[in-house]
Amino acid sequence: MGNVNEKSNDRIKVEDQKGPVYVKRLVVATLLVVALGGWYWWKQAQFHDDVKYVTEQVEKGGIHVTVSADGTLAPVRTVTIGSELSGIVREVHVDVNDSVTQGQALVTLDMRNLLAKVQQYRAALQSAKANLAQSQASLKEAELKLKRMSKLNRLSQGAMPSRTELESQTATVETVKASVAVAKANVSDAEALLKTAETDLSKAVIKAPIDGVILTRSVEPGYAVAATLQAVELLTLASDLRALELQVAVDEADIGVVKEGQKAFFTVSTYPNKRFPATLRKVAYGATTTENVVTYTAYLNVDNGAMLLRPGMTASATISTANKNDVLLVPNSAFRYQPKLTPQSRGATMPGMMSRRSPYAAGTKKVKELAQHGELQKTLYVLKDNKPVLVNVVTGLTDGLQTEIVSGDLAEGDQVILDQQKGR
Repeated sequence: MGNVNEKSNDRIKVEDQKGPVYVKRLVVATLLVVALGGWYWWKQAQFHDDVKYVTEQVEKGGIHVTVSADGTLAPVRTVTIGSELSGIVREVHVDVNDSVTQGQALVTLDMRNLLAKVQQYRAALQSAKANLAQSQASLKEAELKLKRMSKLNRLSQGAMPSRTELESQTATVETVKASVAVAKANVSDAEALLKTAETDLSKAVIKAPIDGVILTRSVEPGYAVAATLQAVELLTLASDLRALELQVAVDEADIGVVKEGQKAFFTVSTYPNKRFPATLRKVAYGATTTENVVTYTAYLNVDNGAMLLRPGMTASATISTANKNDVLLVPNSAFRYQPKLTPQSRGATMPGMMSRRSPYAAGTKKVKELAQHGELQKTLYVLKDNKPVLVNVVTGLTDGLQTEIVSGDLAEGDQVILDQQKGR
């Protein structure tokens, strides 16, 4: 029994000695698993740090730059027909949309009072002329009498008539001459009054000053016209509607590129699918400010031979300011791209970064020269050997989506970078 107990105690001691060995093995296994997991994670991070670039190929094509503006159609010339005289409208000879020619009668006022005035002033003129004739006859008589008295005085060697009588007759002649001058002035005054009355009579028939079309009519027979401080508006006459004028408001940001002679097209709500051609005639120097928005009025000539358009229609115009063909074109988003550093590249400079320099490296004078021609220096990135390379270029026209490349280390077929993405 004693031997059995000793063997049991020895086995327990051996098992107690094996316990630390198991713990050590467990710790080693755990560390190995952690190390393998860390290595796997590191490899996955490296794999995911691979970058994909969104690119687009540089191509040649055409670029068309336009300016948009809204406005209203109007006649080239509009005349408001009014009356300088007060009176009653007797007849209206035209209606809206009637075509008229220069000198055609449009409205006739009641002329009875005007005719009476003409007759009155004619009679006054006749009376003034009669007075003039009478004064001229009296002058002739006085001059003859003075002539006879002077002759008699000479023959009588001053005896008769006396000196006093000669002086008196001379004064009479001068008085009659003054009467003749007054009579002549009365005749001129009567003639002027008659001419005024006849002019007023002619104004009683209101005539068209130009060839055109009646746009509006605000008078009817029996209408009482009261012309006081200003002429009363009766009709609105527009010049030939086969030629219209489109007046559009151009924003101050675009006014620098809008020039006379540029071609344009516009649409109106009535014909949304039809484009009407126009030509820019002039641009006003005076500005219009509405709610702190500054605009300038541009005038475009419109051919309305088909008579589809009408004055007052609202139009949306597109003015062609520049157009070039067969030029290098780059998407505008290429100029906004900047490389994003990955964990692998944070400690080093990316390829192409060493060549990067300020867009104004050409100097202030050179930049001003480029700006005068609508050109600017910019930078973008080109994908070469799957790496972004910085390129300096000089840009020209832009339509908001694409930009013309005037010069720089860029060729047709190059892949410009627009964006970058992580790998799988």
